[in-house]
Amino acid sequence: MTLIEDELSELKRCCESQVPYSKVITAVPAMVRIEIEKTPFKKIVCCLLFPPRYPDEHILLELKSKTLSEKLLSGLTKVCEDEARKHLRKPQILIVLKIISKFIDENPLCSCAEEISTLKSMLRTDDSLKLSQKSSAVNMEVNQDKYKLKVKIVIPDNYPQERVDIACSDCNFPRVFKVWFVENSKELARRCVEAPLKPKPNQPRFEPKPSLLPAAKFLLESVHRYPTEKCQICKQVLFPENPDNVIHSEKAAAHVERVYCGHAYHHDCLILYMKTPPFQGGKKCPGCGNRIYHEKWKVTPELAEARWASEQAKARELGDVVEFIRDCTM
Repeated sequence: MTLIEDELSELKRCCESQVPYSKVITAVPAMVRIEIEKTPFKKIVCCLLFPPRYPDEHILLELKSKTLSEKLLSGLTKVCEDEARKHLRKPQILIVLKIISKFIDENPLCSCAEEISTLKSMLRTDDSLKLSQKSSAVNMEVNQDKYKLKVKIVIPDNYPQERVDIACSDCNFPRVFKVWFVENSKELARRCVEAPLKPKPNQPRFEPKPSLLPAAKFLLESVHRYPTEKCQICKQVLFPENPDNVIHSEKAAAHVERVYCGHAYHHDCLILYMKTPPFQGGKKCPGCGNRIYHEKWKVTPELAEARWASEQAKARELGDVVEFIRDCTM
């Protein structure tokens, strides 16, 4: 038997026991095709060809995947070919396959490599992104002026069929904003993997999609936006320059309230605006024209108008009494 025949025989006999997640599809002199699959989204098809002068030349390798990025596959191919060159005049296929299998096993973030690359391009100078392959997590710090948010985004093993999980490790925004940042990013991630309960008519069949980038992008944009956001009523910057002076009491006049459309107001500015006419069709946000929805203000336009009319009537009555007393004392 030739060296190639011996290597193919050993491959058929040992590959699936020695190379985790592997499956031999074809092993003939014309071509070797091996699938390495840890999960449906961490699957690489390995196509290997023997060059004319093999094993004095390195094995020819092509890696294919429907889920992993071309850039990642290109880099992995180069690593495998460099390793094969170190083993000229020896069998090389099992060596290459073990490298690929080990890469998939030790790099759980490979399933979101393209998203991570896009996310890095969105960072500003003061932001940072650190990857932890061991814990399958992306640690992101976002800064704007003196405000900051640090989060740990964990990538599940079955990503992207399962959503990412997000936890805050440090934040100096008001408590309500910290909670909103994290919970809204989780909700965006959930919508990526769970079909809507009431899909729209003629809507295409729901397919899970990657959730890392939508969730992380929301956090980046929000942290960069709100420290310089102005109240839609008084037009003053909402947050103090020093985060140590942020107001956490939700009843304080200068507490920052965010409404459904995303615009923000000082607490007292919002309450005064919501209690002032016109009320027809609901109060509209001055920033975007959308109707204002807020959990602290669930009064219908009709009731708001009735309350305002009642307050105006009481004010007029009080004015009449004051004027009557003044006339009596003259």
